[in-house]
Amino acid sequence: MVEARVGLVTGGGSGIGAATTEQLLARGYRVAITGRNADKLRGFAERLGSPEELLVLPGDAADHVAVQEAVAATVSAFGRLDCVVANAGYATFDDLGDGDPAGWRDMVLTNVLGPAILINAALPALREAKGRIVLLGSVAGHVYTPGNIYGATKWAITGLAENTRRMLLDDKIGVTLVSPGATRTDFFDAMPGGAPDRDYLPAEKLGETVVWALTQPEGVDVNTIIIRPTGMFV
Repeated sequence: MVEARVGLVTGGGSGIGAATTEQLLARGYRVAITGRNADKLRGFAERLGSPEELLVLPGDAADHVAVQEAVAATVSAFGRLDCVVANAGYATFDDLGDGDPAGWRDMVLTNVLGPAILINAALPALREAKGRIVLLGSVAGHVYTPGNIYGATKWAITGLAENTRRMLLDDKIGVTLVSPGATRTDFFDAMPGGAPDRDYLPAEKLGETVVWALTQPEGVDVNTIIIRPTGMFV
C-alpha cells in the first residue's frame, strides 16, 4: 500500500491556500495548514468536517521558530513531508510616493522572508522525499508597476524561485513559481474602496493550478506558471 503524500500550506485557511488544501485532501493527501488567524484556520477545518488528514497549526509565516515547529509537527503527525506551498502574503495597497512605511516591514517579511524560511525549514524532509515546492508569486512580480512595494516583494519571489531551483538541481526537488493575476479572494478586503471592477479568476482555479504543479510525474519540473483572467493586460 502506497503511503499518502503530505503537504504543508502557509496561509491555508482562506483564498488560494484553502482552495489548494481542499483539492489536495480530495486527492488523498494529508495536509498541514498554517496562518496567523487561529479562528480562521479552525473555521475552515470545521467547514470541511475537521478531517483527521488535516492538521491546523496557527503561526506566523515569517517567524523562523514557528515555521520550524510547523514543519516538525507535520512530520511528527504524518511521518513525512512531500511538498510545501508558500502561499501566505498580502498587500498594503500603497506606494513609494504616498505610502506609510510603517506597514511595509511586515508585508516584506511575510511575502519574502516567509517563503525563504519555509524552504529552509522544509528542505531536510523534502530532500528525503524528493518532493516539490510551490511559491505563490504574482503577475506583479513580472510586470513593472509605478511605485508598487507589493510588486517588489513579488519580484523577489520570482528570483527566489529560480535561485531555489538552481540550488536543488542535484536533489531532484521540483520548484514551481505560480504567478496569478487578479483572483477572487479576501486579498482585496483591505484595499481602499474595495476590489476593482474587473474580471477575476476563482480561487479554485488557482488551487487546481498549484495541485497540477505538485502532481506532475517524477522527473518533470514545471518552473513558472503565469495565470491570468482571459483578456487581462497585466
